[in-house]
Amino acid sequence: MSIDVMTVSPIPGRLGAVTVSMVVTPCAEAIEFYTRAFGATEIEPRMTGPDGLIGHAELDIAGTVVMLADEWPGGPTQSPTTLGGSTSALFIYTAEAPDMWQRALDAGAEVVFPYEKQFYGDEGGRLRDPFGHTWGIGRHVEDVDEDEMQRRMAAFYDEQG
Repeated sequence: MSIDVMTVSPIPGRLGAVTVSMVVTPCAEAIEFYTRAFGATEIEPRMTGPDGLIGHAELDIAGTVVMLADEWPGGPTQSPTTLGGSTSALFIYTAEAPDMWQRALDAGAEVVFPYEKQFYGDEGGRLRDPFGHTWGIGRHVEDVDEDEMQRRMAAFYDEQG
């Protein structure tokens, strides 16, 4: 079988060149949570194995595709639950950040950092979902020039001790 690379895009049209793929168990419950908390829409049919584990699902969250799968025994990646933490965080920027923040809390997320004005010109905070992934939710509210950013950053670190 030959592929005509001149007519087929190397990146599927719905995806970016870099696309998040998360291991989250139980994946079906996570999809329900992300739908309630972040207004996610499932955009591709789930690929489910005979054991009921989801091998691949795709959600649209705020205009970005996020891939998800259950943790597979012997697979190369593990869920935050297995690891006892997460090695990355995802950030959602949206004009409706305060409402999304509250929906996520109502759906069962817990606060890691409170939602508040940040020195760098955003307002937002960080949550942990019930499956161990951390999410930043915020919106940009102020453009800060480089000198002011340095001043604010120094003041922030002074306050932190």
